[in-house]
Amino acid sequence: MSHRLVARRYAKALAGIAEDQDALLKLQQELAAVTALVRGNADLQRLAFYPLLAPSQKARALDAVLEAEGVGATLRRFFGVVASAARLNLIYELTAAFDELVDEQMGVVEASVQTAQPLSKPQSAALAAALSRRTGKTVKLKWRLDPSMIGGVKAQIGSTVYDASLKGRLQLLQARLLSA
Repeated sequence: MSHRLVARRYAKALAGIAEDQDALLKLQQELAAVTALVRGNADLQRLAFYPLLAPSQKARALDAVLEAEGVGATLRRFFGVVASAARLNLIYELTAAFDELVDEQMGVVEASVQTAQPLSKPQSAALAAALSRRTGKTVKLKWRLDPSMIGGVKAQIGSTVYDASLKGRLQLLQARLLSA
């Protein structure tokens, strides 16, 4: 089973607990703080990713650190289960999967946007508003520069692609001319 799929299952379980406690956003913030703590601490990274340390030892050590950091009991118990199941190495994937689930719950979708050059803040806001109207959801933009596009913008939300790039228009024109 892929790491992403396993992480998503754990994230779904945590999201279910968070919904029952009406603490979805609170747990998202705590989870982000724990993930940032692991990213920023070499010892915690070794704890999470060192395969020869027993899962029960990892669970106890992580619980002590999380308790000292003031992390809530729900997230501490959750990480105890994750560590005991030898899945602590999935912390980054788990956090990303949980964020996706929270976004789904809140009606937020991510749009991968490609442009030849960075857009100004008003242009970005207008694009986000247009995509929000199109999807009926709040749109979060994720940028990628692609100088080969020449100009325009290309956005992908899920499997739907909105191509308003000059490169895309030229390809469409070429296809029409060749089919005529």
